[in-house]
Amino acid sequence: MSTWTNLDRENNKQLLDKSYDVIVIGGGITGAGIALDAATRGMNVVVLEMQDFAAGTSSRSTKLVHGGLRYLKNFEVGLVAEVGKERDIVYENAPHITTPEWMMLPFYKGGNFGPISTNIGLRVYDFLVGVKRAERRKMLSVDETMKREPLLKRDGLKGSGYYVEYKTDDARLTMEVMKKAVEKGAVAFNYMKVEQLLHNDGNVIGVRVNDEVNGDTHDVYSHYVVNATGPWVDELRTLDQSKKGKELFHTKGVHLVFDQNDFPLQQAVYFDAPDGRMIFAIPRDGKTYVGTTDTPYDGDLDHPVTTEADKAYVLDAIHQMFPDVHVSDADIESTWAGIRPLIHEEGKDPSEISRKDEILESDSGLMSIAGGKLTGYRQMAEDVVDLVCSKLRTIDGRPFVKSQTKHLPLAGGEVGGSKGFAELTQRILHETTQEKIDKQIMATWLNRYGANTRLVLDYFIALQGYDEQARAVLAELHYAIDHEAVYKPVDFLIRRTGDLFFNIEGVKTHKERVVSEMAKQFEWTDEQYEAYLDEVDQLIAEAEMG
Repeated sequence: MSTWTNLDRENNKQLLDKSYDVIVIGGGITGAGIALDAATRGMNVVVLEMQDFAAGTSSRSTKLVHGGLRYLKNFEVGLVAEVGKERDIVYENAPHITTPEWMMLPFYKGGNFGPISTNIGLRVYDFLVGVKRAERRKMLSVDETMKREPLLKRDGLKGSGYYVEYKTDDARLTMEVMKKAVEKGAVAFNYMKVEQLLHNDGNVIGVRVNDEVNGDTHDVYSHYVVNATGPWVDELRTLDQSKKGKELFHTKGVHLVFDQNDFPLQQAVYFDAPDGRMIFAIPRDGKTYVGTTDTPYDGDLDHPVTTEADKAYVLDAIHQMFPDVHVSDADIESTWAGIRPLIHEEGKDPSEISRKDEILESDSGLMSIAGGKLTGYRQMAEDVVDLVCSKLRTIDGRPFVKSQTKHLPLAGGEVGGSKGFAELTQRILHETTQEKIDKQIMATWLNRYGANTRLVLDYFIALQGYDEQARAVLAELHYAIDHEAVYKPVDFLIRRTGDLFFNIEGVKTHKERVVSEMAKQFEWTDEQYEAYLDEVDQLIAEAEMG
């Protein structure tokens, strides 16, 4: 695997002086997908992200690559069929970070779903999505439902539907897509903010970017510019003076995380909140997380936070559905809040607005991709690059090349699909017995790095003079610096590992070691060290308090 590191950032910025076929603004899952699709079709592509990769919506979702069962309620049959099929593609291309998870859909008198509608809905869902035989829906009795999840409210329970969703790490998925794009020839920079769109005769021909690390500015030119900035799509359209017609409507989604000792959920559940919405409760790595809310949002897009009202809403939903779970505000270990960029539909409640994506093309040639779901990122990227490809054929006669990504393993996913990953897992666990490394650490790495786990293990073996946990953290950190373009400590602690959400005590334990090691690697001043440590402390406080 080649390196991709910010240690060579100044030298790498020379790549901004060349002209590209496509500039992609935005380093979330959509931008990463477009970069990969374009690079594998032979295009020269550069990605410019103003924060860290996946720092926005792409690290703040419910962390499911799901088939969109709830969209059947709004009769969005085509959307269900599309995202359901894409879900399986994501799974086979990245089996290390995509795990089948049986989901329970309990039904109660007066709830969103009843036994008949649930049975019909899940049957239609299986058909539309092409669900594998072993993962097709089941209908459970009241007793079977309570046996699988004893914490559920029994009063009024009529049974449940039982079907498979796919659990993921959204930020890791984004990283694996971006790493594969870089491997295929794409150029990608984080902390590189587009300040201005460059025009010639009314056509957008490039961008002016500001390096958020040292303040340098660069003009970057291309045939086409793609705006894949998620919640910031309309801000870029405003820079282009082309914001007209359809526009975005932002909603905020919040999740709360509890220790399993306080909320010992055995079974993932998709359930009715008191106001009629539906939310998830999911066990993960010794924790239980619950969400999400769906409220209109017009605040700071860069830094959404969890409010007291958000926490009260989710806690109320927990107490209503799990009456024997007595968690309170004090039991919340961490939280996260994310923004959904939806395409505005007049008169619709936030939960009713379609999650369908759409390409908005301006008179200047700026292409903006709006809406969409994490699950559908690959198809969204294919649609955008199809449009770019057809235009390149027009301007310089290039042949139209079809998308190459449907069966392309992502970084870490080069294991032969889900079956191959299971075999790799057993093989590596067996091979590393002599390394005297905790099996749980190895299991975490396998589900985080897949085929690249051995590279992380090499760093671990090379490190001496630390206890096992410190060696493990530093091994991952060195891997992230050398191969995953980490620049700030929070990049590592949030988006490369997810530890701020699911292992916040570990973050508190190792934060100074992480910042110190990065200060040494990047030759930071004492002032920079203190500033980055303060940033970690601030985000810990926000995660704990909301």
